[in-house]
Amino acid sequence: MAQQLIRVRRAAEGECEVNAFDPQRVRGALAALPTEGELERLQRLFKLLGSPTRLRLLFALDGRELCVCDLAQVLGMSTSATSQELGRLRNEGLVAYRAEGKMAYYRLASGKIMALIRAAKNHGRG
Repeated sequence: MAQQLIRVRRAAEGECEVNAFDPQRVRGALAALPTEGELERLQRLFKLLGSPTRLRLLFALDGRELCVCDLAQVLGMSTSATSQELGRLRNEGLVAYRAEGKMAYYRLASGKIMALIRAAKNHGRG
């Protein structure tokens, strides 16, 4: 009886009670996996989004275009430090910029990244 309780407990904790697999399901899951290159790109993206500073930049640019000087004020950082963070976002294609005279204006490259960020922000809220 004690052995049966252990099995029930293990199944309830998310462990299989037997070591068996369904080859068709395994093939389907393997076919759904991204390539190594895609996984590396995703890893870089999520690492980039792991910075509160870069997230604040993206939120600040959501629906608007701002120059580096404005963004530096929003972040409370130097223009140089802000430019470095924007460069990282630009290298991954998350923001785009245009030059106007001596000014550089940034905007989101697309709304897709903010859709991802909003979904993550709202995750677990019910």
